[in-house]
Amino acid sequence: MIDVLIIGGGPAGVSASLYAKRANLNVMILHNNGGNLLKSHKIDNYYGFSNGTFGKDLYENGITQAKNLGVEVKELEATSISINDDLTFSVKAKNQEFVSKSLIIATGNKKLRPLIKGIEDFEGKGVSYCAVCDAFFYRNKNVVVIGNGNFAFEEALTLLNVTSSVKILTDAKESSDLDSINNGKFQIIKKKIIEIKGNDENTKVSKIVFDDNSQIEIDGIFIALGQAGAVDFAKTLGLMLDGDNIVVDENMKTNINGLFACGNATGGLLQISKAVYEGAKAGLSAVNYSKQILS
Repeated sequence: MIDVLIIGGGPAGVSASLYAKRANLNVMILHNNGGNLLKSHKIDNYYGFSNGTFGKDLYENGITQAKNLGVEVKELEATSISINDDLTFSVKAKNQEFVSKSLIIATGNKKLRPLIKGIEDFEGKGVSYCAVCDAFFYRNKNVVVIGNGNFAFEEALTLLNVTSSVKILTDAKESSDLDSINNGKFQIIKKKIIEIKGNDENTKVSKIVFDDNSQIEIDGIFIALGQAGAVDFAKTLGLMLDGDNIVVDENMKTNINGLFACGNATGGLLQISKAVYEGAKAGLSAVNYSKQILS
């Protein structure tokens, strides 16, 4: 079993791993990319770099530093988190599952909205961003998931036993990862979506129109673009949120024992310096929690 499992390989996640590993714990990072850091070209306001540095270099150096210290780093996309009966955490990533005593969410945050006419108009009227939160409202109804990867597949699985039918719509995006894990479980429609339409009163969604003028009637739409982020995990687990930010105390502890969050997931100043500081705090807090369990 892993002592400290960290989701996210950016500055917050790596910083947490360094402090946890130096306490001689079994530490693992799950990450799929460098997030916002890889999108940052030149960084001129970070301490210690007189001529600035580049996001890609800083990200790669951080991952290398964690590996050199003995942190196990796996390049896998975490798609779901659950809490076990013994209060440990299970994290699914593709076809693997990892169990840990403590968990740190350092994924950053996002709420990706597809550029489809009508999506924003029907948020809360049939358009949802959380299958676990809202599946209950679509019992025995027909729904779709808009997405093209592992996250979309996991959301569809959540809806499968509640709804009457579930289809996955890729909106004509590349979907090789989705195709490889689907194995015929869900119908996948790969057409470009033109518009979301409502009923006569426009009080709820009723149909999706594609670029070939075909359409399907639906009762609900679940958005699952890209990868699961901090808010997606938070809603699934019942973490306290302030808007789209996970609520933590001064030690990065959430309202669930053994679960910590840091970096962009907690909002505030979205800077590397803040992420590194909070990662260190989260790592130390996870160490203290793990020692309490072992004592």
